[in-house]
Amino acid sequence: MTAKLKVSVGQCSTQGMKADNQDTVGFFIPSNLALLETKGVACAIADGLSSSNEAKQASQACVTGFMSDYFSTPDSWSVKKSGSKVLAAINTWLHGQSQQFQQAGRGMASTFSAVVVKSTTAHIFHVGDSRIYLLRDGEFESLTTDHRIRIDENKEYLGRAFGVDYCLDIDYKTLAVQEKDIFLLTTDGVHDVLPDKLLKQFLLEGDSADLSGLTERICDEALKAGSQDNISCQLMCIEQLPTQAPDEVFAQLTVLPFPPDLYEGVILDGYRISRELHASSTSQLYLAVDTETGEKVVIKTPSVNFEDDPAYLERFHLEEWVGRRINNAHVVRTIEQKRPRRFLYYVMEYVDGKTLQQWLDDVGRLDLKTVRDLVPQLVSALRAFHRLDMLHQDLKPGNIMISRDGVLKIIDFGSTKIAGIADISTPIQRSELLGTKHYTAPEYLLGRAGQPQSDQFSLACIVYEMLTGHLPYGEKLAKVHTRQDLHRIEYQSIALFIQDMPSWVDKTLQKALQLYPEKRYQALSEFATDLIKPNPAYLSDDNRPLMYRYPVKFWQACSLLLFISNCLLAYFLLR
Repeated sequence: MTAKLKVSVGQCSTQGMKADNQDTVGFFIPSNLALLETKGVACAIADGLSSSNEAKQASQACVTGFMSDYFSTPDSWSVKKSGSKVLAAINTWLHGQSQQFQQAGRGMASTFSAVVVKSTTAHIFHVGDSRIYLLRDGEFESLTTDHRIRIDENKEYLGRAFGVDYCLDIDYKTLAVQEKDIFLLTTDGVHDVLPDKLLKQFLLEGDSADLSGLTERICDEALKAGSQDNISCQLMCIEQLPTQAPDEVFAQLTVLPFPPDLYEGVILDGYRISRELHASSTSQLYLAVDTETGEKVVIKTPSVNFEDDPAYLERFHLEEWVGRRINNAHVVRTIEQKRPRRFLYYVMEYVDGKTLQQWLDDVGRLDLKTVRDLVPQLVSALRAFHRLDMLHQDLKPGNIMISRDGVLKIIDFGSTKIAGIADISTPIQRSELLGTKHYTAPEYLLGRAGQPQSDQFSLACIVYEMLTGHLPYGEKLAKVHTRQDLHRIEYQSIALFIQDMPSWVDKTLQKALQLYPEKRYQALSEFATDLIKPNPAYLSDDNRPLMYRYPVKFWQACSLLLFISNCLLAYFLLR
């Protein structure tokens, strides 16, 4: 039986002995099942700094801003990216407000702590001295560290808070959750007067069915213990974790049957098949015409070889999922179908042209000007993936179409990694699909996770091939399995194949093709810029070996020296 994530929440916040309550608490449990699956549930607590005049507004901005904006981020984003982006924006806004208030002696600053539970994982965000505790199987522990800096026995100050600095370091951690786990969130008005041992006792002895009543009791006890601050706490109990049996998942993936054999003239849900464009062991592509609009489209169907493979079926479904979320002129458009669909397939726009691989097979290699005109298109496409926290992972000339008017489009999403989907647990045994090894970043070959620089490596391989007709590491990259293998291969300078290529182009590609991702460009835009406009740091040839600067003359000189030495040797031997 399929189970959904279910939590119960209780919270209490009171001004205590103060005239005004500068704390804010909040939670959100989506009623929409899709949102619950992609974003989870969230609890947050904030304590406005009393030293700032706008403390209450600051704490409210943190909690309400997080609750509204986090759940509005793209569903392809991971929890970490969604939370970090939202919190960074909130901090920037608070800091800007504080700067405006400076002359009036006002400011906006606050602590912030939040728990986001998505699937079977809890994600912790924390800044300041509010706290998050976990009670599990009778064990009670703090999941956060106070950002307090002690000067002496009587003096301490808060080292980190929202709104204080333009740049903010946010603590982030994850942990696997279990059913009956209880998270306790408190401000310093609670934990400064109630020791952890006592808080644990309250949770163990309290009624977990009445979390609101339990939070009220904790706040009352803090007030009785002499708290002079605002008093706030939250409790979130994990009632049920999402689970799916493998057969249930398979049933969901196979609601639509595989399409029948398709050939010219067959009509599939209002699309008339014209011809087969491509067939492989994993899928088929057909050119078709929409009988209602007359529009030419491409239909992609799954291969019957994998009709009992849930991992394959999930990837096929996700291909369409990816295509519907990316809106970029250089990524093939997935067409939303308005008619009922009776079979498993999806529809894409038709690109009248050829693949980049076919073009290179026809012309051999391209001149530098043409390549520099094409690269920004591919950079734009990849950035569209990366903005949505996706990695393409299989960029190669065969997966790039070029239309008759010179527009490039990425056409295949079968290996795309989606961070937001990866956060969701599943009984399906997922496997990382590697792209073609000649274009695959080395970190994948070593079994490591990819990053945007991995797609950059594949792009640079394609650029290198477009310019030279060769691959930067030849056939050696495809044979890499260990770090030792990686140390045995070297970048082949473009000068080995093309004598008149500017050295700065070679150096640009060499940087993008570094074997370790941290040594590549930090951003694709930097790579594109250096290809279009010479980087001043790359204009000097002084450090290049003679054989790379003047390869023909170098080998001519070597041949001449070898000839002279052979002549001298023969002379002395025949004397």
